Amino acid sequence: MKEIEYKYLVDANKWNALEKPEGELIVQGFIYNSKACVVRVRIKGDRGFLTIKGETKGITRQEFEYEIPFADAEKMIASFTDKHIRKIRYEIAVGKHMWEVDVFEGALQGLILAELEVNSEDEQFELPDWVTEDVSHDPNYYNAVLIEKC
Repeated sequence: MKEIEYKYLVDANKWNALEKPEGELIVQGFIYNSKACVVRVRIKGDRGFLTIKGETKGITRQEFEYEIPFADAEKMIASFTDKHIRKIRYEIAVGKHMWEVDVFEGALQGLILAELEVNSEDEQFELPDWVTEDVSHDPNYYNAVLIEKC
């Protein structure tokens, strides 16, 4: 399965002023982390996920995600990862698309990233006024890189 994803920095002042739905806590760690492949375990609310992602080319990469038992996700994070990203995720509809906005906690506090998955790299979409810089091609904003700051 292909993941085609744009990433944008978010203006904190505009974001904070925005009326938004309740967010959901995400805790994640990486079991394996290289440029060619990452294996991530994630707890999102009361659900667990195991995700394998390939190398990014442009804004596209292979992604395989599987829901796993919550208790297994907790055990994997505790047993196989030593650093964790904590963030609150908000889903915001803009036009015909659903944006996912992550407000990071802990060592990454202050970082707010908006992500948009599309069906093709040339798909047209509406930019909300609270996004700023397009960082889609900047690997420093991949979670697999951000975790090194945690």
